[in-house]
Amino acid sequence: MKSYWAKPDDLEKKWFLVDADGLVLGRLASNIAMILMGKNKPQYTPTIDTGDFIVVINAEKFAVSGDKMVSKKYYRHSGYIGGLKERRLEEMLDKKPEDVIRLAVKRMLPKTKLGSAMLKKLKIYSGEAHPHEAQTPEKLEL
Repeated sequence: MKSYWAKPDDLEKKWFLVDADGLVLGRLASNIAMILMGKNKPQYTPTIDTGDFIVVINAEKFAVSGDKMVSKKYYRHSGYIGGLKERRLEEMLDKKPEDVIRLAVKRMLPKTKLGSAMLKKLKIYSGEAHPHEAQTPEKLEL
């Protein structure tokens, strides 16, 4: 018996709509990462992008436990000496709430070209409106 190996032409990509209102950030990100990788499908193949598209709305309304709004920090470095910058979660939410979910999902995906391709299938919007009505995304309950 031969093993099944998915081919990119055989796959059908679906569109899903996720409302982040009241969902916990980490659980939301891990469920989104699983769907982007295609691990929820029986034809999952590690070296092929078998995942679906995801549209996230209400990106600023997710929940976190404890005092993470104040204590959780995001770091970035400019590459120069002394170039370490840090920003708290509440500051990130004020400026760009979409980036919080995008970073959480990005860190759960493979660190390869395939992971970059998977991340491009994630569309995040703050608020209810999104420009993907033509794709008729199915509402996904997480």
